[in-house]
Amino acid sequence: MVDDAPPRANHPDTLPRLAARLLEETRARHPRVHALTNAAAQAFTANLLLAAGAIPSLTVAAEEAEHFARRADAVLVNLGTLDAERRAGIPVAVAAAREAGRPLVLDPVFVEASPPRLAFARALLAERPAIVRLNPGELRALAGAAPGPAVAAGFARETGAVVALTGEVDVVTDGDRTIRIANGHSLMAAITAMGCAGSALLAAFAALHEDHSEAAAAALLVLGVAGEIAGARAAGPGSFPAAYLDALHALDEAALSDLARIS
Repeated sequence: MVDDAPPRANHPDTLPRLAARLLEETRARHPRVHALTNAAAQAFTANLLLAAGAIPSLTVAAEEAEHFARRADAVLVNLGTLDAERRAGIPVAVAAAREAGRPLVLDPVFVEASPPRLAFARALLAERPAIVRLNPGELRALAGAAPGPAVAAGFARETGAVVALTGEVDVVTDGDRTIRIANGHSLMAAITAMGCAGSALLAAFAALHEDHSEAAAAALLVLGVAGEIAGARAAGPGSFPAAYLDALHALDEAALSDLARIS
């Protein structure tokens, strides 16, 4: 599903245009994303993908995960609910994605809280995911160092994955290039599964754009700008998810260019 000639984002000034192009491509081409995600995130992940124009699938059963991963254009693995069923299904789906040449996004949720989860995440890193989307605590656990842009870049070089380090300012790095995105809204942190669902959009964009560093940065820009628009409209955390899906569904290049804060 890789597009032949989308606009490049070698300079941050071009990222809004690329993000808009990939959002248009998602709406036109409907990439399939198979998300092996946590129980709390499944519904919002599916709704976020649908609002963006992608097609979700969510089964975690080992006997089905291989087939869904093969027919998908990208696969997301989220470790938020690492129960027995997901422990069995995730390796099957990852192997199928690798054999089919599909980009894999890893979201190593709460690896800092559980040594078995940390070991499981490290085994998945050996499968060479295209993108690892994580927060500072998760980066600290996996990299063994205080989190920050330099550590993120080193971790990207070590693993061969694009690192999307999210926080007040998101940092995307492939170990060579680094882009910082300062968009978002405080209500995004008040909603269960917002980050987990957002990782699925990184997977959708990675299916459409072979430069996975640019794809990750474009997706995080879309997610952050949609959050700002929704935050201005919502009355609080109860109405925010609906406002967010509406904002994502209607997002265009003009809004991305006007609101983007990139360095």
